[in-house]
Amino acid sequence: MKTHETSESLKELVKEKYSQIADQSYTENATSCCGAGSSCGSIDYTIMAEDYTHLKGYVADADLGLGCGLPTEFALIKEGDTVIDLGSGAGNDAFVAHSITGEKGKVIGIDFTEKMIEKARTNAEKLGFNNVEFRYGDIEKMPVTANVADVVVSNCVLNLVPNKKKAFEEMFRVIKPGGHFSVSDIVLQGELPEGLQKSAEMYAGCVAGAIQQEEYLQLINAAGFENATVQKERKINIPNEILSIYLTDSEMEKYKSGTLGIYSITVYGEKPGADRVKQLAKEKKAACCGPDSTCC
Repeated sequence: MKTHETSESLKELVKEKYSQIADQSYTENATSCCGAGSSCGSIDYTIMAEDYTHLKGYVADADLGLGCGLPTEFALIKEGDTVIDLGSGAGNDAFVAHSITGEKGKVIGIDFTEKMIEKARTNAEKLGFNNVEFRYGDIEKMPVTANVADVVVSNCVLNLVPNKKKAFEEMFRVIKPGGHFSVSDIVLQGELPEGLQKSAEMYAGCVAGAIQQEEYLQLINAAGFENATVQKERKINIPNEILSIYLTDSEMEKYKSGTLGIYSITVYGEKPGADRVKQLAKEKKAACCGPDSTCC
């Protein structure tokens, strides 16, 4: 199968799973480690999610328990900012961001699951928010013009994107010079056993779309961001009931020995200011168009 076909099939898988999740409540999703009728049994989904209820702007109807961090808590959002929430779901992080940006700001949620967009829009209408909107679109090709956002946030979504390089490049494009992002995501430290990595259930709802933390940070830097910092790191303790579905006894022993792990991280990065962006573009062109280069 070609790479493009593989990427598209994975997107369709994720979209199908999250369409199912959109029709469920937080309580229903909490009875499954992966949401949407997973075979994981009655494992508490909070092995991934964190508690939002103490945050200003929290809306229970928008909380489907699908995150793995609290990016808005670390995002340095200010009143009047324009914030983009990637993979906005039912609107949970968007509404928390709105409580900080206030009426002078704007929040744009982007999601490629139609049912999630419908649910988020319904929630926004109930709340009477005129400066929070939800757009249907792909994170790899956002329906947003360049240099719009002061801040980009995302919660446990980029690990599900097949082309993470393109996703970070798109983030760089839509953020204003001098703006920044804070995203929570699932990453790996060490090589995940093949059975766990390739599981469709785990891919669609939990961890198998994740990449190595080092590679994740490299993609951020390669996109042009500076001062990338891990703001929070939390190891995910996967219960034996879940691991035993995907791992052999020997793989389970190796996994628990501490040689590898699944982590929730919240990462911050900055887009350089306008002058710095111009300087970097000149340096890149100079390196590309040197006397021994043919790329120009």
